[in-house]
Amino acid sequence: MKQEHSVYIESLDITLGSGTIAKQANGAVTITKGETILFVSATAATSLRNPDQDFFPLTVDYRERFAAAGRFPGGYFKREGRPSEKEILTSRLCDRPLRPLFPKGFLYEVQVIGLLMATDLVNDPDVLMVNAASAACHCSDIPWNGPIGCIRLGEIDGEFVVNPTHEEMFESTLDLIYVGNEKEMMMIEGSADQLPEARFIEALEFSQNAIQPLIAAQKELAKLVGKKKKEFVLNKVQDDVLNVCREAVGEKMTAAVFQDKRSDRSAAVSALKDEAVAAVTAAKLVEESMVGPQVNMAFEVLQEELYRENILVNKKRVDGRGPEDLRAIHCETDVIPRVHGSSLFQRGETQGIVSLTLGTSKDSQDLDALTGGVKSKSFILHYNFPPFSVGECGRFIGPGRREIGHGALAERSLLAVLPGEDEFPYSIRLVSDIFESNGSTSMASVCGGTLSLMDAGVPISAPVAGISVGLVAKGDEYVILTDIIGAEDHFGDMDFKICGTKAGITGFQLDLKIAGISMEIAKEAIYRNKTARDNILDIMTASISSPNTELKPCAPRIEQVQIDPEKIGALIGPGGKNIKRIVEITGAQIDINDDNSGRVLIFASDGDAMKRAIQEVDLVTAEIEPNKTYKGIVRAIKEFGCFVECLPGKEGLVHVSELADFRVERVEDVCKLGDEILVKCVGIDDKGRVRLSRRAALCEAQGIPYESKQGGGDRGGDRGGRGGDRGGRGGDRGGRDGGRGRDDRGGRGRRDDDRPRREDRDDRPRRSDGDSGNDKPSEA
Repeated sequence: MKQEHSVYIESLDITLGSGTIAKQANGAVTITKGETILFVSATAATSLRNPDQDFFPLTVDYRERFAAAGRFPGGYFKREGRPSEKEILTSRLCDRPLRPLFPKGFLYEVQVIGLLMATDLVNDPDVLMVNAASAACHCSDIPWNGPIGCIRLGEIDGEFVVNPTHEEMFESTLDLIYVGNEKEMMMIEGSADQLPEARFIEALEFSQNAIQPLIAAQKELAKLVGKKKKEFVLNKVQDDVLNVCREAVGEKMTAAVFQDKRSDRSAAVSALKDEAVAAVTAAKLVEESMVGPQVNMAFEVLQEELYRENILVNKKRVDGRGPEDLRAIHCETDVIPRVHGSSLFQRGETQGIVSLTLGTSKDSQDLDALTGGVKSKSFILHYNFPPFSVGECGRFIGPGRREIGHGALAERSLLAVLPGEDEFPYSIRLVSDIFESNGSTSMASVCGGTLSLMDAGVPISAPVAGISVGLVAKGDEYVILTDIIGAEDHFGDMDFKICGTKAGITGFQLDLKIAGISMEIAKEAIYRNKTARDNILDIMTASISSPNTELKPCAPRIEQVQIDPEKIGALIGPGGKNIKRIVEITGAQIDINDDNSGRVLIFASDGDAMKRAIQEVDLVTAEIEPNKTYKGIVRAIKEFGCFVECLPGKEGLVHVSELADFRVERVEDVCKLGDEILVKCVGIDDKGRVRLSRRAALCEAQGIPYESKQGGGDRGGDRGGRGGDRGGRGGDRGGRDGGRGRDDRGGRGRRDDDRPRREDRDDRPRRSDGDSGNDKPSEA
């Protein structure tokens, strides 16, 4: 896509362009890597939404067009609908580093829109979105203190790789998205495979150098575009209003804020705010409609000063803790009956209950994978934040962007310690419900998730804990805070969440309210987090030291059966007939691995269903063996004998001379089509034809010796059993229930409607237990 102005970054194979498309937007940029093309616009309103507005309405929306991948959208309407989880996470990824770079007091609405125009299924567009949004803002006339650069960093075989492809990411032990400016770090997020802290710091330093070509290219593009920044009126509290509020409530503010409980602090500050409103109204400094917004802004300033000065000067926090202190922690497991795993984790006034559900491979989540990468996932963590958790009333509907983002952080932080699917072939879903919130509920979800995994008996490699550290900085002076509460997050400068085991880091996310932090501050925060995290792990393992060795009684059971790969077709049956029948009569789910290894997974909710399913699989895949007795069904009658199906699709011939211990004139005198009779395999010839004997089975049941009468015979001789596998004959194995299992535990299809009827379920041959003597010859 050609633009009037373009800059090519050779080291990263990225092209930035502007000047031709969407010229009515304040800023518009295209970014290209390979055959992946993304368009991003930045637009600012020319007036405030409301005169009394006291917040900055920034919206970042990233959307993927199915046309970009040459695909049709699903559904009845065949057009894109609500944003996917990937789109929401990419929007959040872009929003967080952009927001702190707008001037303080700039309250005009800004909208950043990203549209995926083309995807090569090789390069992930999420980091391209951040770079293009930065370029769009930097090239626009909107006041913004950029630019910033963004890369993804992987580690493959001990070497750092910048912007790895989807295929390379499957081999990487690190997924770091790094955003920074020319000198400092601004935002990071990602996951790692228990990466040591020292190596993590090396990755951050490497990334800071790697983003410099992107920043330089954006500056060059802005020069080519040549737009000057507009002047906007900044909305700040009036000095006279601030002074009135300070005089009215300044001395009372300390007592109101320095209380242990969040609700007490909120109530006290709210009461003081009413006093300030009365004082400002009486002073007649602003119009009556602006009193409320002006007082709100004044209280933001007063509280920020109080929080920050006490931390910087007195090293004292509002709840009485020192900078390095953790809040009190309480852990419990097995708190909810019937669920497959549960826990309660509480840290101060932050409380979460996490429940776990184990499912089959059918329960894994399929993904659109519109831009490439993973197509399904069998580990899911959902995070819920109801309004009562902060003592408020509010809409209680589906998850918002924040909830999706917090769930994704907790999910990727726990993924590194989960067992492989060969070892533990369950789909796993964790649900974290936040019942109280006052800081770092996502980290409570990680800790509670670990406890629930261990309670459920999931054999994780090591427990994971997470904690957030904050920052208050003024010039060269700064204080790092362990385990920040909500107000310290709001009035502070940093929220640096890191999760990990005692061996290393598994997940991380950094958000700033300032324009960047130095690498030295980042290093100190990382090691401070390590100390706090290890303390939390000690408390958690005191509650439950290792995963339970047994699953909960209500959890589904899984058994693995190994069959001959050549018998896969027989197990599936024509059009999935055999596997559907087994699922129908047992209630179990059967998955067959796609790798043709013969590995069969059987999922059942109770022991009887599991036992029956294993028996049915054995019956379908077994071969008739010499000297074994079977209870079979007469499938065909000929002049010289009858063919008996001993196992599904496995038949043999019972010669007329072997039907009874007396001379049989007509086969129909002993058995009829569809009769169930007891037979014994007396031989298999070199062509695989099976010879059966009803007389031998009766002799065995009666405990008398058996002597073969066959040696040619007067009825046309032994034509041999039809034998062979009458099950599936290869070809199209689709349409079966469940399909075959996939290494990525992908979604499976539903049952078809042509499954066997109930009355036909038991019309199948069974292997005899050898104690039946009821099968007697019919009297002539």
